[in-house]
Amino acid sequence: MSTNTVTAPPAGEQAMRPGSPELTQLLERIAEGAARRDKEQIQPFEVIEWIKRSGLTRLRVPEPEGGSGATVRELFRTVIDLAEADSHVAHILRAHFWYVEQVLQSADPGVRRRGLDLLASGAVVGNAFSEQTARPVGLHFETAFTPDGEGFRLNGTKFYSTGSLYADYTQIWASAPGGRIAAAVIPVSRKGVTIKDDWDGFGQRLTGTGTTMLDDVYVRPEELVDLGDPDGEQPPAYQGAFLQLYLQAVTAGVLASVRNDAVALVRHRARNFSHAADPQSPARDRQVLQVVGEIAADAAAARAIVLVAAEAIQAAVDSTVDGIPDADAAEAAQLAAAEAKVAVDRFSYATAARLFDVGGASATQAVHNLDRHWRNVRTISTHNPTHLKAAAVGDHVVNAAPFPTNAFF
Repeated sequence: MSTNTVTAPPAGEQAMRPGSPELTQLLERIAEGAARRDKEQIQPFEVIEWIKRSGLTRLRVPEPEGGSGATVRELFRTVIDLAEADSHVAHILRAHFWYVEQVLQSADPGVRRRGLDLLASGAVVGNAFSEQTARPVGLHFETAFTPDGEGFRLNGTKFYSTGSLYADYTQIWASAPGGRIAAAVIPVSRKGVTIKDDWDGFGQRLTGTGTTMLDDVYVRPEELVDLGDPDGEQPPAYQGAFLQLYLQAVTAGVLASVRNDAVALVRHRARNFSHAADPQSPARDRQVLQVVGEIAADAAAARAIVLVAAEAIQAAVDSTVDGIPDADAAEAAQLAAAEAKVAVDRFSYATAARLFDVGGASATQAVHNLDRHWRNVRTISTHNPTHLKAAAVGDHVVNAAPFPTNAFF
């Protein structure tokens, strides 16, 4: 279980602004130890504390509420930069920024007020959404809220709980009485909540993407938010698009880090192959420089693709009334996020692997840990199979088929 405690920001302190010198300094500080943390499996608890104190977790919160009031594009630009510094840290905050978005668009004044108060305290919110069951991935859960007096009891097991290991609260989705689903945001320190660090994927190994066990956890009535009938018609939404584009922002940040490492490799190589275009200097070898240039172009392309899609999500945000966005704007956001994933995944793995084309065999030594980039982008991409995303896009543009109505699309 996380031992984090909420570090409330000083009274009147504004959150860090996107693109500010202070943010640049924070990112540089995070980047300094990122490679070592990945190699030695050092969990970034300290880094998350730096971020909490900086107010970066309140990036999208309106300025009158103590945030930066950042646009969706500014948020995703910052996520890319954070992932360039440390992809694990950026990924850890995915559920948190999704929670912020839910709070900002909630039509329930009480939910919005409680959420803003929680965010103002400096708290980080993780997630307990997915389950490893025989049910199709989507909106049906075996984890359940059952009535207990005025409140509820929560029992079940969640997996892929990214970020909760480092969080102060976790958001849990589960089945509710009457065949409905509901969500609750509860402290990770509450009795009955156990967060296990048992994620063993070959990439993104420090994200705390493990198991959350819920044993007769008490949920207060005001903490439960009804999410409706999972089998009923779902209203227009862009939240899934937000969640999925976030992953592409992390990938874009990883590719920027690949570019940085490619530059450093070439600059520091003391020799080249005798049959190379320039045997004396890799830094003057046009073929080596071509590879670096192609890596840089791919990193720039991934960034541009994500930021253009972020504008479609912003349009959906701007169209939202009483918690529901305009249907056409929500559809456009889903399409943009899906196309971004299909496009970026088509080159991200290869771009991460091309790092070794500029470094030679010595670059594969474990001491350098450069394989982390490929491992990380490949792991990120598996959150939603690219072929399923591409098929849905094709069906949509050819047959006007609607997109899946769950947060996994």
